Amino acid sequence: MREIIYAMQFTGRAAPKDAATPTVLKATTTAPSCSLTSTAGPEGIRGSLQRVAGAEATFESEVVFSDASTFQESGTIAFGQNGHRLRFSTIGQGYLGPSADPTRKHGTVMWKVDEGEGQFAGASGLITSNFFVSDTGEVTDHHFGVIFVR
Repeated sequence: MREIIYAMQFTGRAAPKDAATPTVLKATTTAPSCSLTSTAGPEGIRGSLQRVAGAEATFESEVVFSDASTFQESGTIAFGQNGHRLRFSTIGQGYLGPSADPTRKHGTVMWKVDEGEGQFAGASGLITSNFFVSDTGEVTDHHFGVIFVR
């Protein structure tokens, strides 16, 4: 087994899938290739994401709310353009609630890898998402994934 880790910041939009089902959202985001740096020091912790050369990752999901703050989600993440794709679904339930910024909600969810293609054929693993959704539907989503492949 080989372990692949990744950390990326996805941005894009979330909106109702259609007018008939306002509790179902479609999220579509992208993330550039990046490098994550976390530094602990005398002043505490600092972190930054820096763009690096490479392709984008694309994310699409369907979010189904069970009430105002909990949801289930499933979707795909494609890394680059050559068919390296993960399919995922929620473990337990996701949470979306208020944040310190009154124009954004803050949420978190954990996904399990259901299947993969390309580099991820036969993959398993977990991905965490810590995200914001603005009152206009803009999404900023921080992923951290640990994926196992053969």
